[in-house]
Amino acid sequence: MSNNIVIAIDGYSSCGKSTLAKALAQKLHFIYIDSGAMYRAVTLYFLRERVNLHDNNAIAQALKNIHLNFNSRDYQSHITLNDEEVSEEIRQMPVSDNVSAVAAIKEVRHEMVRQQQRMGRSKNIVMDGRDIGTTVFPDAQLKIFMTADPKVRAERRYKELSLKNPGITLEDVFENIAHRDYQDTTREESPLVRAKDAIILDNTNLSPDEQLQFALDKLSDLLEP
Repeated sequence: MSNNIVIAIDGYSSCGKSTLAKALAQKLHFIYIDSGAMYRAVTLYFLRERVNLHDNNAIAQALKNIHLNFNSRDYQSHITLNDEEVSEEIRQMPVSDNVSAVAAIKEVRHEMVRQQQRMGRSKNIVMDGRDIGTTVFPDAQLKIFMTADPKVRAERRYKELSLKNPGITLEDVFENIAHRDYQDTTREESPLVRAKDAIILDNTNLSPDEQLQFALDKLSDLLEP
């Protein structure tokens, strides 16, 4: 592994992984790579092109036509899908309802892991997702596994989504999170599991600032000579 520092943040959906990862990257002046956004962008492309998830040839061909990139603007990370800004669209419910199924496809995961490893090869990065500490960067210097009470996670996600989706209900969000948890933890390809050396962060009762300090303290402990 190169001398660059990799911070891997894994965990369940709607646990605030991205919030913590972005804050860490900004504080440390690292590059933030949102792996979840990458899978969401692939899902958006598949939905638009009506790709059959059971057709391996169609999936392989679609992946050849997907070009993802990140750029920073206003201290935020934005993702483009074939040069189109899709940061907002990938957070809508149609993508949320299908992303776990798409992310479970072996060919999709292999392609995304390849792109993620390329991004982290020569930079100090913070990356969040489901299998960063286990599959993408098993040698990451700091691994954090995030969790929180499912009801709290649903309430947080509902507050976020209801602003742009007035018709959505808390029950819809709770069911979506439960379904994604099941798919993420039971899929055959790179299921969501805690790496043996990952530090558990249960943020049910923690503020974003408290979570950030927790991570900074753990990184400091690891880097001390």
